[in-house]
Amino acid sequence: MVIEYPEGATPIDPDELEGLKFKHVTTREELDHLEQGNIQDGLVWLQRSKETDILNEGFVRELHKRLFGDVWNWAGTFRQTEKSIGIDPIQISVQLRILLDDARYWVENDTYEPLELAVRFHHRLVYIHLFPNGNGRHARIMADALLMKVLKRDPIDWTAGYDLQEMNERREQYILALRAADAGDIEPLMHFISAE
Repeated sequence: MVIEYPEGATPIDPDELEGLKFKHVTTREELDHLEQGNIQDGLVWLQRSKETDILNEGFVRELHKRLFGDVWNWAGTFRQTEKSIGIDPIQISVQLRILLDDARYWVENDTYEPLELAVRFHHRLVYIHLFPNGNGRHARIMADALLMKVLKRDPIDWTAGYDLQEMNERREQYILALRAADAGDIEPLMHFISAE
C-alpha cells in the first residue's frame, strides 16, 4: 500500500503497516474511511461509558483501542519505533504517567481554566506521541473526554467544519499551533480552538 500523508502526519513504518487488519486496502482514502468508521464506533462507546476516572494509562490505551482496534492489530499498544515527532519510545509510559499526574493536579487545584487545561493536556499527549498512528485524533478525543467527563464542560470544536486529516488551512493552523506549543507558547493553540 502506498500512503501519501498530509503535512504533520506521522508515516507508518512497514512493520506497523503489517498490523492492518484489512489487506485489501491500497489507498489512504480507503484507510481513512475504515478508520473514520471505527472512530465513530469508539465515540459511541465513549459517550455510553459512565467512566469518569479517565486520567489513567488503562483508559488512555482503551480509548485508542476503541477508536482504531477494528482497523489495526496494534491499537492501544504504545509504539516501539522512533518517529519524526514524539519522544523516545522507551520513555512513553513514564512521560504519560507524569502527564496524567499533572492533569489530575491541574483539575484538583484549578490550575488552569477548563479549556486551557484541555489544550495543554492535548498538546502533551500529541508531543509524547503514544501510538504508531492516530495520535492527533486520539489526543483531541481524550481532551474532549477530559472536558466532558471530568470537568463537566462542552467539547472543543477542533475541526470547525474542516477535515483535519486533509491538508487545508485549518490543518495548517493546527500544525503551526502545535509547533508553537512545542516551543513553549500555548497561545496559538488557544487561539486555534477559539477561532471556530
